[in-house]
Amino acid sequence: MTTPQASPSVIPPLFAGLCDDAAIFPPGDLPLSEAVPAHRAHRTAWYADLVGPFLCGAGRIEALGAELGEGELAVGLIVPEGSAGLEPALRTVANDPRLRIAGIEITADRDVPAPEGVRRVRAALERHLPEYAPAAPTAIELPRGDELLLALDELEGGPYRAKFRTGGTATAAFPGELELASFLYGAVYRKVAVKFTAGLHHALRHDDPATGFAHHGFLNLLLATHAALGGAEHPELSALLARRDGDGIAAELTELSGDQVAAVRAVFTSFGTCSIAEPLADLAAHGLVAIPQS
Repeated sequence: MTTPQASPSVIPPLFAGLCDDAAIFPPGDLPLSEAVPAHRAHRTAWYADLVGPFLCGAGRIEALGAELGEGELAVGLIVPEGSAGLEPALRTVANDPRLRIAGIEITADRDVPAPEGVRRVRAALERHLPEYAPAAPTAIELPRGDELLLALDELEGGPYRAKFRTGGTATAAFPGELELASFLYGAVYRKVAVKFTAGLHHALRHDDPATGFAHHGFLNLLLATHAALGGAEHPELSALLARRDGDGIAAELTELSGDQVAAVRAVFTSFGTCSIAEPLADLAAHGLVAIPQS
């Protein structure tokens, strides 16, 4: 008897697992009672391969458990308290057998210089991950500012990713093209994988008409990552991050080989977005994902 073959994904490998579900975080702020069933619907939809884990802060894990019912959930655990909050957060998740840690994002300790903050978090991870989540991909959120590259130095040669904020709820939360280019160049140079968060749920660099904030685009970042891997430096990376020609960017990304796609995604692992619908719609609008006909 012939074994049935799985249908090929309609999500190209360049975008597989790119969008972590941050529906309960600002500016979306969806209640858990709505976010959990919405995430489950994403995970069974035709675009399921686009969607990463459900992101949840450590302080809301017990409330999340109350919404699960009989089902299970792969969760990306967010630990904003740094090293002191890691073990209690891991223990809380471990106490609910319906939850599986699919990733960890922890903020570098803030009460010390950035490199020391990273070292403290690394030490806590090395103590506690073997017991609770030995295989979970883990990102350490680095602070913006003068010590950013020194903090990146602490991740070089290790297993942990760097998490970097590309936006927020105020103008100052959005790094400019040169600052983001500097971070990306530094990460690629040090061979450190990255996870982005905040303000990145649209494909292209654009100005939000409601707030006036200048948002980065995830397609820009994918293309800039490819360029950085090819040796591009700050001016070229900044120019790529500033581009707003969606069709041109989409065409260049479509030309990437399988090996180039794998290399890009080994660096740019995912980004957190409070909306799955918006990045999906942008990908479809630029011809990068084909919506199946019903």
